[in-house]
Amino acid sequence: MAGSHIAIPTILKIGSGTLGNVGKYLQSSGFKKAVVFFGNGLVEMFGKTVMDSLSEADIEVLSYCELDTTDIKDIIDLAFTIDAKTQVILGIGGGKVIDAGKYAAYLRKLPFISMPTSASSDGFSSASASLLVNGKRTSVPARMAYGIVVDTDVLKSAPTKFLYSGIGDMVSKITALYDWIFEAEHGVSEVNDFAVMIAKKAVNSFVRTPFESIQDNLFLKELVDSLAMSGIANEIAGGSAPTSGSEHLISHALDKLLEVPQLHGVQVGIATYVMAVVQDHRYVRVNKIFEDTGFWDFVSTLGLNRADYESAIDMAPQIKPNRYTYLHEAKYREKAKQVLREDPVMKRVFGE
Repeated sequence: MAGSHIAIPTILKIGSGTLGNVGKYLQSSGFKKAVVFFGNGLVEMFGKTVMDSLSEADIEVLSYCELDTTDIKDIIDLAFTIDAKTQVILGIGGGKVIDAGKYAAYLRKLPFISMPTSASSDGFSSASASLLVNGKRTSVPARMAYGIVVDTDVLKSAPTKFLYSGIGDMVSKITALYDWIFEAEHGVSEVNDFAVMIAKKAVNSFVRTPFESIQDNLFLKELVDSLAMSGIANEIAGGSAPTSGSEHLISHALDKLLEVPQLHGVQVGIATYVMAVVQDHRYVRVNKIFEDTGFWDFVSTLGLNRADYESAIDMAPQIKPNRYTYLHEAKYREKAKQVLREDPVMKRVFGE
């Protein structure tokens, strides 16, 4: 019988000071020629640390630049200007540069080193990229990163909103897994038990992590570890079902409806609570982690509009018509809108 073959990162370094050791990590894999993409404004912040580390490890940087676009046409153009001698691409920054670098590496069949400077979502470990296609945020195939290097000291320097986004995205695995099982029960897909196990272990480990502050090293490491494990769960499943369900459909719909959407994980987190209540599944736990971390305090300052979320719930099934989540049934869409209107937690979120 044929076995499974999945891609996992060859390099996984998460902790304090890893940014200054990236040269050693690449050297151990035999890389000698690199191209480096930085997020907007990050050459000034992290350029010297990264370049010195690569230089000390005798790795030649063939080119480096700051990237501030996720337009797929720009990324395709960029990919095919990369020097033919390049052996590895590094992406350092937020979701934009990680997605752009990952997709450029995918097009050129080169290994990609993912170096997120914020823990805002599991995108740094996923085998897809969120790019602008005809002006709309769209998920396109990429490949699992060859390496993931995350410096917890750097994460602490990022605005707190990114941490809240990461917390929202991580907790969403609770409802996503329930949606996947629901989908399987309706004969639309088949659950991969190993992927479920990995995703469940990731989220459970995270929500049980003790912390004084969300800036604690242990909390940050646990968040990033769990987000990385989520990417592996998707790789095993051959798709995003273990980590992306109805709560993600609401967020994707908001991306299409709103001129200026909130951070992905912020939208996903709010939708996770709504869907956990609809599913009658672990919503007390979801509420507790959002309360304890300050997530609810943060989102209640954003001036969000309930009508936007109601519209997003109605649009959700059209986002992925091939899926079959709770929101693909009218009665659950109505229940979700009822939660938005009547639940005391949601009243707080929408400033009532």
